[in-house]
Amino acid sequence: METKWLEDFVSLAETRSFSRSAQLRHVTQPAFSRRIQALEAWAGADLVDRSSYPTRLTPAGKTLYNQALEMLQALQNTRTTLRAHGSSSQDMIEFAVPHTLAFTFFPAWVSSLRAQFGPFKSRLIALNVHDAVMRLVEGSCDLLITYHHASQPLQIDAQRHDMVVLGQEVLAPYTKPDARGQPLHALPGRVAQPLPYLGYAPGAYLGGVTEMILKQSPSPIHLDRVYETDMAEGLKAMALEGHGVAFLPYSAVAQDLAQGRLVRAEAAGLPLLELTMDIRACRDKPSGKETTKSTAQALWTFLQSHHTVQMETNST
Repeated sequence: METKWLEDFVSLAETRSFSRSAQLRHVTQPAFSRRIQALEAWAGADLVDRSSYPTRLTPAGKTLYNQALEMLQALQNTRTTLRAHGSSSQDMIEFAVPHTLAFTFFPAWVSSLRAQFGPFKSRLIALNVHDAVMRLVEGSCDLLITYHHASQPLQIDAQRHDMVVLGQEVLAPYTKPDARGQPLHALPGRVAQPLPYLGYAPGAYLGGVTEMILKQSPSPIHLDRVYETDMAEGLKAMALEGHGVAFLPYSAVAQDLAQGRLVRAEAAGLPLLELTMDIRACRDKPSGKETTKSTAQALWTFLQSHHTVQMETNST
């Protein structure tokens, strides 16, 4: 039995909705349902009455709900106690960062930050967007650095978390150039001859943003998905070899563009297919129950004074 199953179950008991809880837990609804079923298999009893709407707990579910709250609180208290013993890590700021930002934005940002803020120790935890957000939600990092766009909002509760806009990133299509420096695969492609498309795996955050760009295109785009991965760096590697068109963050391709290894994929006269995202830093709001690391607090104060503070009343 995994603790995340208990957290899923508590969320379901409180929202009474599989779809809403899946959204809050940053998983697809089928994956969320499988985790509830796994918990029921472990418990040896039905925990949810699926014949009713909104969802109701069975008598066994009500018993487990009360026990789950106690167990999760005990685990949280234990973790807080153990962290207090880890004095060697008290000055270490832990960053949860999606893979793409970890490779592109983060190194240069930290260099700039150290030049302005001063030296500090940091630990980078590189994950996919979902897992990076869960690190923040579960209190397992000091700061989350992530992308944000209104078309693909992350379910980060503004009442529980502070947010600061660090900068912006443009997502656009790129391809290898031909011998004349023109796009080897030029958008929009044709119905009879769609362009090879290097896409993000289902569920990848940048994949959702890419789909929004394609939907907003003023003219039809004809693509044939020939490869997919959830990492932008993986798509870039394939694009550099001439395997197709990939939608990539500018910071990931800036050097390749300057050296002529990649070019924009839009044909001459085609409107630019791009979308600008925020790059945000997020943290848990201090609650008084757990002492915030002094270095992390000082860094957050610095970020607030040098960047745009995002004030929102709803989950984003």
